[in-house]
This record gives sequence, C-alpha cells and structure tokens, in this order.
Amino acid sequence: MFGQLVRAYRRQQGRSQEELAEAAGLSVRGIRKIEGGHTETPRPATVRLLADALNLTGAERNRFVHAAAGTSSKGEVAVPRQLPVDVYDFVGRDAHLAQLDALLPDSGDRPPTVVISAIGGAAGIGKTALALHWAHRVADRFPDGQLYIDLRGFTPTGTSVDPATAMRGFLEALGVPPQRIPNTEEAQYGSYRSILAERRMLVLLDNARDAEQVRPLLPGASGCLTLVTSRRALTGLAATHSARLLTLDLLPAEDAWSLLARRIGDQRVAAEPDAVAEIIACCVRLPLALVIVAAYTTIRPDVSLTDLAKQLGAARNRLDLLGGDDPMTDVRTVFSWSYQVLDPGAARLFRLLSLHPGPDISVAATASLAGVPVPEAEHALGELTRAHLVTQSSPGRYTFHDLLRGYARELTETIDAEPDRRDAQLRMLDHYLHTGHQAALLLWPPRTSLPLPAAYGGTTPEQLPNQAVAQGWFTAEKAAILSIVGWAADTGFDAYAWRLAWTLEDFLDRRGESDSLAAAQRTGLRAATRLGDLRGQARMHHGLARAVFRQGHYDDAATQLRHAFDLYGELGDQVGQADTLRNLALVLGRQGRPRAALDTAHQALELYPPESHPSGRGQTLNGIGWLHITLGEYEKALIYCEQALSVLRECDDPTGAATALDSLGKAHQHLGQYREAVECYQHAIDLFRYLDHRQYCANVFAWLGDTHRAAGDWAAADGAWRRALDILDELDDPEAEQLKQRLRNDLEQSSSLSV
Repeated sequence: MFGQLVRAYRRQQGRSQEELAEAAGLSVRGIRKIEGGHTETPRPATVRLLADALNLTGAERNRFVHAAAGTSSKGEVAVPRQLPVDVYDFVGRDAHLAQLDALLPDSGDRPPTVVISAIGGAAGIGKTALALHWAHRVADRFPDGQLYIDLRGFTPTGTSVDPATAMRGFLEALGVPPQRIPNTEEAQYGSYRSILAERRMLVLLDNARDAEQVRPLLPGASGCLTLVTSRRALTGLAATHSARLLTLDLLPAEDAWSLLARRIGDQRVAAEPDAVAEIIACCVRLPLALVIVAAYTTIRPDVSLTDLAKQLGAARNRLDLLGGDDPMTDVRTVFSWSYQVLDPGAARLFRLLSLHPGPDISVAATASLAGVPVPEAEHALGELTRAHLVTQSSPGRYTFHDLLRGYARELTETIDAEPDRRDAQLRMLDHYLHTGHQAALLLWPPRTSLPLPAAYGGTTPEQLPNQAVAQGWFTAEKAAILSIVGWAADTGFDAYAWRLAWTLEDFLDRRGESDSLAAAQRTGLRAATRLGDLRGQARMHHGLARAVFRQGHYDDAATQLRHAFDLYGELGDQVGQADTLRNLALVLGRQGRPRAALDTAHQALELYPPESHPSGRGQTLNGIGWLHITLGEYEKALIYCEQALSVLRECDDPTGAATALDSLGKAHQHLGQYREAVECYQHAIDLFRYLDHRQYCANVFAWLGDTHRAAGDWAAADGAWRRALDILDELDDPEAEQLKQRLRNDLEQSSSLSV
C-alpha cells in the first residue's frame, strides 16, 4: 500500500509525522490518513509534495508515484511495449525522419519540454508507416515504454474511439488494476498524467479525428514525446500545445521506384523500367496505391508489368483496379472515410471540383464553379485542405491528384443530377470567358471585343482593375485555360472553346509561347468550324497566322491570313479585312517581298475608316515605315514611323507605340544617328518590359547592342547583347536560334577586342 511505503520512507529517514507534514506543506492529519490507508488514491499534487519532501529521485520516485496510483501492490513499474510491428520495407521520407529526429535532445537526456508532433496528410499517403518506423528507430530513447492506440478517426463504421475509452486502456497498460481506475474521466486523466510525469515514454496516437479527440490523451510534463497522425491538419494542437506540424506529400518518383522494387523485386523492376514508370504515374506516387499494385503482382505473377501498366493507363477509373476485399487496402474505401466526415458544403464542392479540367483552380473560379459567394468557397476549400482532400499548390490555388479526382468524379456522377453538373460547368466556363475577355482587352485596349451574352446565373467573374493585374491573372490561369479550351472542344462546348482561345492570343504571343498559341488556335478553329461560326473561324485563322508566323512558317501564316480575309469579306467586316491585310504585309515583308508588302499595307490603310480605329491605322503606318527600312529608304521610314508614333500615343496603344519606337530606332541607326537610335530603343525596351513582351524586348536589346557597337561603345554593346541572350535562353524559342548564335559571335568579337 502507498501508506505503508510513505511510513517506511519516513521512518528510514528518522522523521516524525509532524516533521514530514511541515516539509511537505501538508497537515499532520493528512499524513496520518495516508499512512493509515484511509486515502486510497491521493491527489497527484500531494504525491509530488511528499516525493519532494522525502528527497526521492529516479527509480525510487517512480516506484513511489506508481504506488500512489495503484499500479502495482508490490511497487513494480509496468513498461508497456504497444507499438505495432515496424514497416519492413519502409523507403524514403528522409527529410521527414530528420525533422522528427530534431524533436529529441542531442544526448540521452529527458526532453526539456512536452514534445508533440502531428503528422498530417491525405488518405494512403503513409502517415502511420512514417510514425511507426520512426517510433521503432527511437524506442530505446524511451526506457519506460511506448503506448499506442488507433483512434479510428476515419474508419468504415465512422465510429471513432472515445478519449475516455482510450484512457482506460492506457491506464491498464501502465499497470493500474481495473478496480483501481478512478470512476470519473477527470480523475482518470489526472492519474494518467501523474503516472507519466516521472516517466520517459513515447505515446503514438494514430488516425486521430481531430484535436479534441487527442487533447485528453496528451502527457502533461516533460520526458514524454507524443506522435499524432491524422488526415486533418491539427492546427489547433499547434496553437494550444505548441505541436510541431509535419505534412506528408506524395512520394518522390525515386522513392516510389524503390518501394516497388522492394515489394516486387529488383530484377523484375529492372527488366521492365518503362512499365514501372507508367505504373508509378498511374498510381500518382501514392504509397497505398503502389503497395496494392505490388500485392497484385505477387498474386498474379503471370501478368507482366507492361500489361499491368496498360490496364492502369486504359482504365477510365483506376480505382476499379486499386480495390479489393479488405477495406483497409481499397483506395476508394479509404478515400471515402475522409469524404464522409465533411460538412455538406465541402462535400458538394469536392465532388464539383472533379468537373474542372485544369491542373489547379483559384478561389474565385471555385466560387463560380459551385455557384456560391467567395467567402463560402474559401471556407469549404479550407475544410477540404485540412482534410487533405485538396492541396494548396500556391497561395490561393488548389489541386488534387488524379486518384482523388477520379473518386470525386464517381461521386458527382452518382450524387449530383446531370443538370446540376452542367450548370456548374457553364458557370466555370463563363467565369474564365468573362474574366479572360476583360483581361484580353486590358492587355491591348484597341482590340475588337467579342459580343458576349450575360454570364450564367451564379457566376462571379473577377474584376481586374488594370493591365498589370490582367497580366498576373493570365500568368496564373494560363495552364487552366489551355486545358479548358481542349476540354470544351471535346465535350460539346465549342462556342467557349474558340472564344477562350481568342482571349489567350495576345498574352501567349507576348511571352513568346508560339507552340501553345498555335495549339489553342487550331483547337478553336476546329470548334468554330463545327459551329459554322464565320466570325469565330476568321478570328481563329487570324490568331493561328500570328502563331505560325512566330514559328517562322511564313507561307502557312499567309495562307491563314487569306482565309481570314475571305471570311471577313463574307461578314462585311471591313475593319477585320484591314487588320488582316496589315498583318499580311508583315508576312510578305518577312518573305522578302517588300514591294508587294508595301502595296498590301497601303490597301489596309485605305480600308480603315478615317475617323475610327486609330490603333490599326497607326500600326499600319509603322508597318509601312518598317518596309521602307528594309528597302533602305530610311528618310521615308522616319516620316511614316513618326506619324505612327504620334497616332499610337494619342490613342493610348502602348504596344503599337513600342513597335513604332523600335522602328524609329532602326531608321536612326541606319542613318548613323546613334544617339537618337539609342534613345528610341531604350523607350521601346521600357514599354516592352512593362507589357511583358519578352520576344520583342530581346530583339530590341540586340539592336541596341548593334547601335552601341557602331558608335564604338563595346562595353555597352556587350551588356545589351547579354540581356538579349538571357531573355532568348528563357524563351527557348527555336526561331531565335539564329539570332542567339549571331549574338554569341558578337560577344566573342567584343571580348577579343577588349583584351
């Protein structure tokens, strides 16, 4: 009995009850009741005061504390070893293991504070495997044992372990007889913390539902370390208990390869490397999916990895091939446990997100997709992120991997009515079209707008206040819009396909992304042709000409422009025809036909109405000036280019003004007027930088370098050429290879002259 142990220590030290009471700060009556056995379970604070007064440390103090809690009538200390078996083929996660190692002190000393780490991540990502593997690695640092419990926060039944039930199991594991476990939960928690107060133990709380389920099971003093795993981000533990949060992502490709090699065998994996790479891609590097595939190969050794990869690649829903009789290893079932605990709004959003074909989605686009206000969308995305069903790929943008997308698609096709799904798709399409249309006109205000119907009900297009914001919006949404263009053309939304392709034209051209521009315009052209939409066809031919021109395919560009000219003629669109001829003149000039180009440019100038479309007229004037430069008629070029610059500045067309300044610089350069040329080029570069028109910026830097060289300033020439090369290397544009080689030669010459 505890009372007998107190009496034995007191008498061993030659103290009276009064002396012990005074040293411990307790009453003499209290000491008499304890020693007489009238206080069966003293309060933890009383036990600590007595242990301090008796100067008990180490094993003696442990025995004393556990005797007070009734853990053993003989004063022996229970040492539980509850960790499940380690994962024998654990691979990778080196950085995460290092982060967990950092939780421990350098030596074998007790941790100075309460240490808690919460490991979060999506279903099947390997949270438990990491926690168990690390726990076994450091078990010897915790000589008083390890406690483990699966809290079943996400299970097939949906019934998680109550903290009180978990607590009773822990107390029994710690040696407390069932009849000595306190009746109230509060007393149980107090007894649990008292026992752990003098121990060095590792506590692993696996598969927690939320922070509330975990808090009662946390030790209250230093010396113990607690690991928690959960599919939810337990940020509450970080706030209230300074828990270190650790989030797992999909395995790196090399670790996924190693995992399959360990499960399937090195020789078999090495024999079919292409198939292994395809399997890893189909399993999206999700550990659970990989081990299921590995188990399948063990059961069916007659199926080659190549055949298995083909099955996974061809399956409309790979979840069918990643299922099984055991719900713990059925990917679809495991995902469902996370989905089932969502609130209705988040669950609906998770389903609808599968309708978005892009690689990621913004909060604003999510709100339109779901037809809800932006704050409501943010709240639902937050819940999905905490449940690790979506990932915040960058600030304000969200994504999920293909297996979760497939699961969400199954759900929406089963739960959401077809009209509801179509409404969501229309809202999504209108979000991108109406916002993209606004952004396109901000990038180039003189551009002829599209006649758009009102956005579908519930759509909330973004409001873009200026050109810089529009540029940023396109930068963030480019990949999503390109994906949607193809998806829209494949799913019967042809009118959206060509219009969305139109919105991207200036942005992609400015960035030198001619391949993406050509692909989008071709898709849009096929869509407009299916619709019989002449205006859509004309605009797509025009945009495609712009793309193939950048690629150096001048004959194709001329053909596309002639198609556009004929279509605009059928529509009676004189301005469209003028725009087309203006661009055709540029193509003819690049083909080495300057006189034909001049005739075409003058035809374009005549087609523009005299009192409208100043941007088109200004750009045509500049084109005429440029053609005179190619003919060596530099004085004439100056006249036309100065007229062009005046018109383009007056109508606030910065792109046109930049090209006019570029042309003026070239004319001055050829006339030997180097100071004027440098000034024009610098102004052009400033505008092209502002517009993020990188290809043009590189060209002007190259010409600026040529001008500095002609003026004898080799250092300035060297700097300008290097700036041009830096931009061209970033663009990786095949058309620019000839210019890049010329600039490298110029730089070599510059270096040799400066030596």
